[in-house]
Amino acid sequence: MAAPDSPAPAPDLTDLVVRMDGVSVRRGSTTLVRDVDWRVELDERWVVLGPNGAGKTTLMRLAAAELHPTDGAVHVLGERIGRVNLFELRTRIGLTSANLGLRIPNEETVRDVVVSAGYGLLGRWRERYDDTDTDRADHLLHALGVHGLADRAYGTLSEGERKRTLIARALMTDPELLLLDEPAAGLDLGGREDLVSRLTALAADADAPASILVTHHVEEIPVGYSHGLLLRDGAVVAAGLLDDVLTDENLTATFDLPLGVLRRRGRYTAWLR
Repeated sequence: MAAPDSPAPAPDLTDLVVRMDGVSVRRGSTTLVRDVDWRVELDERWVVLGPNGAGKTTLMRLAAAELHPTDGAVHVLGERIGRVNLFELRTRIGLTSANLGLRIPNEETVRDVVVSAGYGLLGRWRERYDDTDTDRADHLLHALGVHGLADRAYGTLSEGERKRTLIARALMTDPELLLLDEPAAGLDLGGREDLVSRLTALAADADAPASILVTHHVEEIPVGYSHGLLLRDGAVVAAGLLDDVLTDENLTATFDLPLGVLRRRGRYTAWLR
């Protein structure tokens, strides 16, 4: 008699910060993402690129443990969504997004916006922080070029200053995964280039967490980002090493326009052919 089949070994998630297997998300009759397979490893810097409505924000919310898939399995930092305490998992993830910025009280000081991330709050209340916490907040603000604004009200900041404050906040808890959802949106040319320069420095830091950056524009990709994922209509067009993914053919398929792409000094430019 044949021996019964042995159970399949558990997947090795040791080096993966994000793992998605056959993931789809539906809302009513609308499919936001479909059949996504994706792996993000510890030392990787990913950019997710696609047009409006491609599913980028949905994918980011899955990686941020803010959303459950309709089908498939999502593992973040070795934990499967749906089988883990999400509040505890989210403390290990640094997130910056336009939606998060809109929820911060305008009267909150910049330093308190950053330091309150330690408790997962969007503003300081009755919790107490020690000198180590405030020193770390000040260090991050300095690294991102907004230390002189620490005592300013968040609502008085420019768009670029808010973006850098939110990145400092995302790094406050020393996360294992950093998610940047359109960090350069709404910035002028100078503000964008300043932010991309700072993200380039962060990408080069060997102690920085694995990162995923969402954008519409190849010009916003910092030097040092290693991998790319292109989305259209909720499906993956291409994924892998950035130079292999960012081709004329793949961008044309992603944006449904005849596009060309050029890399120069580590930065990308795209145009209509």
